[in-house]
Amino acid sequence: MARRPTTGASIPVPAIHVCPLRLLPATVATTGARHVITVINEQAIPPTPEGVATADHLRIGINDIAEPQDGLVHPGRQHIAEIIAFARRWNRQGPLVVHCLAGISRSTAAAFIALCDLNPGTPEAAIATAIRAQSATAMPNVLMVALADQALAREGRMIRALADLGQGTAAMEGIPFALPADLVSD
Repeated sequence: MARRPTTGASIPVPAIHVCPLRLLPATVATTGARHVITVINEQAIPPTPEGVATADHLRIGINDIAEPQDGLVHPGRQHIAEIIAFARRWNRQGPLVVHCLAGISRSTAAAFIALCDLNPGTPEAAIATAIRAQSATAMPNVLMVALADQALAREGRMIRALADLGQGTAAMEGIPFALPADLVSD
C-alpha cells in the first residue's frame, strides 16, 4: 500500500489524528482540526474544544468493554452508525481528531472504522497495518470493530485484520499519531 508520509510536519491534510483525552486540546490546537470524535465513558465527555463547532463534535458515551456488562454502556450498532455517518459528513478540508481516555482502544477502533469506510478499495489488513506502523500501543476495541464489520458488510475482514495484527504494546496512555484519510492500495 502506498501512502503519503505521516510524521512530523509532513502530515497530510486531510488526516485522522488519534490522541488521549489529556492531549485533546493541544492536538486540536496544533493540527487546526475543526472536527472531533469523542469516544469515552459518558461521565468523562469533555466540552467541545475551542475552535470546533458543537455540530462538528461527535460524542459517543460508551465504556471500553468487549461485551455487555451490568452497569456499563457497551458499544452498540447505533454508536457505530454515528461514527460512520460523522466520518462521511466530515468535509476533509482539515484534520479530524479522534480520542478516548487513553488513545489506545476506542479511539483507534473509531479511526480504523472511519478509515475502512473512507477507503473502500483498501484492504482492511493494510489499514490495520498502517495504524500499527504509527502506534505500537493501538489495540482497537474488538466489539466496535465487529459491529463496524457488520455495518460495512466487510464479511469478517476487519476482525481478521485485527487478529492478524495481534496485541499492541501495553501502556497507560497511547502516543498521538496520524494517518492520511485517503489511503491508497497498490
